[in-house]
Amino acid sequence: MSSNFTFLKGTSPIVCTAIHDGHGTRDELKNLFNLSDSERLREEDPFTSKWVNVSDNHIIVHRSRFETDLNRPREKAVYKKPEDAWGLQVWKGELNEEVVKESLNLYDDFYSRCKSFFDNLFILNERIIVYDIHTYNYRREGVEKEADPAKNPEINIGTKNMDRDLWTPIIKTVIDHFSNFNYNGRHLDTRENIKFTGGHFGQWLYEQYGNKICPISIEFKKFFMDEHTGQGFDQDIQLINKMLNSSKQPVLKALNEIIL
Repeated sequence: MSSNFTFLKGTSPIVCTAIHDGHGTRDELKNLFNLSDSERLREEDPFTSKWVNVSDNHIIVHRSRFETDLNRPREKAVYKKPEDAWGLQVWKGELNEEVVKESLNLYDDFYSRCKSFFDNLFILNERIIVYDIHTYNYRREGVEKEADPAKNPEINIGTKNMDRDLWTPIIKTVIDHFSNFNYNGRHLDTRENIKFTGGHFGQWLYEQYGNKICPISIEFKKFFMDEHTGQGFDQDIQLINKMLNSSKQPVLKALNEIIL
């Protein structure tokens, strides 16, 4: 573990990641931000690090996506203009090259560590499944104004960054499990590639390891928290954790069937 990332490697073929969980930034950026802590927090993925215990393989990022966004290509990893960041004016002024370079050093360090992490895990496993866990806002117009549920499922499964035909048994298992999980007497609306299809991290994994890896982008709508205040709802956070953990065995079963 470092102040920037936690890489915990076990032996399972499942890896869980929370690459947007972090809120910290290096000191030199704090006086450069035009955004408040709460404004930054709203676009981050708080609580996702609580859900990576599905596996003994964890990757958690402790730095904010506003320092460097690890789910974007390197040339777009540092938000420079409002259009890079949901229309937000992130900085008080234009960033100088040294500041950007330092942020990109963090980006490069992360991907270098990922390469070593996954290379070593592939020594133990023929194929690997990644639960790339994220969240998204759905009340951007105000606390009482919910985005159209038809276009904003409670769980979005992004499957762009894989050989979808090969991994069909895994994706079907994940969607079926999440859809049928008893979530306090109801079922969660779980759909594929409705809101998001997957980001750069999954693309990088696919480019590095091809059909040996199945990067699943799991995006939770922020129904488990108040996206405006950052307050989490404990019961929801625990239920999501239970749902993710209970998916492990059926997913491993489906994986074994693919390998055989």
